Amino acid sequence: MTRDVLQEKILDILVRDFEFQDPQLDDNLRDDHGFDSIDAIELLGKIERIFGFSLTREEKEKAMDIRTINDILDYLEPIYQGRSK
Repeated sequence: MTRDVLQEKILDILVRDFEFQDPQLDDNLRDDHGFDSIDAIELLGKIERIFGFSLTREEKEKAMDIRTINDILDYLEPIYQGRSK
């Protein structure tokens, strides 16, 4: 899955399930969209369903540093590439 495909899937989730209006890649999730820790947990669950595998505890802990949509993509890309080899 390319970064562009990941981006498309993440933006679709954010618009459809979290009602983001016109999300931009450098938007601050919390400040610009009111995203909170419960939303983050829900997003991780949706990401696991997209990938078809569970994130490890360590991978989930690394997600705590995510602030923007670009951060989500930077976080996901190596995880996906590592698992799909």
